[in-house]
Amino acid sequence: MDLGLKDKVALVSGASKGLGFATAGVLLEEGAKVVITSRSQANLDEAAGKLGNPQTLLAVACDVTQAQDCVRLIEQTVAVFKKLDILVANCGGPDPGTFEKLSDEQWEQAIQKSFMSNVYLIRGALPFLKNSDSPSILTITSFTTKMPMENMLLSNSLRAGTIGLTKTLSFEFGAYHIRVNSILPGWTLTDRVNSLLDNRAKLNATTPEEELRKISKEIPLGRMGDPLEFARAAAFLVSPAASFVNGVMLNVDGGINKGLF
Repeated sequence: MDLGLKDKVALVSGASKGLGFATAGVLLEEGAKVVITSRSQANLDEAAGKLGNPQTLLAVACDVTQAQDCVRLIEQTVAVFKKLDILVANCGGPDPGTFEKLSDEQWEQAIQKSFMSNVYLIRGALPFLKNSDSPSILTITSFTTKMPMENMLLSNSLRAGTIGLTKTLSFEFGAYHIRVNSILPGWTLTDRVNSLLDNRAKLNATTPEEELRKISKEIPLGRMGDPLEFARAAAFLVSPAASFVNGVMLNVDGGINKGLF
């Protein structure tokens, strides 16, 4: 199926690694022009090399916790590719931890990184998305917004806030024909998940391999996901092929969320 992404311009944040990187790769394969961003230019350059450094790819360092940096990023995107059709608002997860162990500084950093970055990127992108013939915004949250996980208070709280933002914008932006959706990834094999496995192993006096086995048993499909599996779902949601899909929170989690919604 042709997703209709050829020559669409997509901005993907948190794209030097993990889910963002995989999403950028699929969008490029589908013919989109893609801007990838993260804080580290070195990581971006490495990512661009892995993606083949096509002329349809632009790598721009940006601190998405800073509003003006997001404005600069989007202005540079439009200066190079002349428009913006798609925003994939993605960021790395906040620190693990429980209420009594998390500091005010950790809370404040997580709010900026996991919530306000979405606000800054969407606010900066909105004027340009209004001019697109197939505008789309996709936020990346987590399956823990539906089934909170122990020792993940910051993620449980702030990703849920992003769900509220996403759903509200899906009807606020409807007048502009801008679709706003979210993907709720489950356990997917990324550097972030490897770090969480290490953390769980320390807490439980086990090994990361044992934690991986335990978690995999909780997933109906019996394994963790591959970033490419997530990226294919993301590419569909932002594409014209999903033109009537709006305000949706899509689980891509192997069935670990056993609720009805």
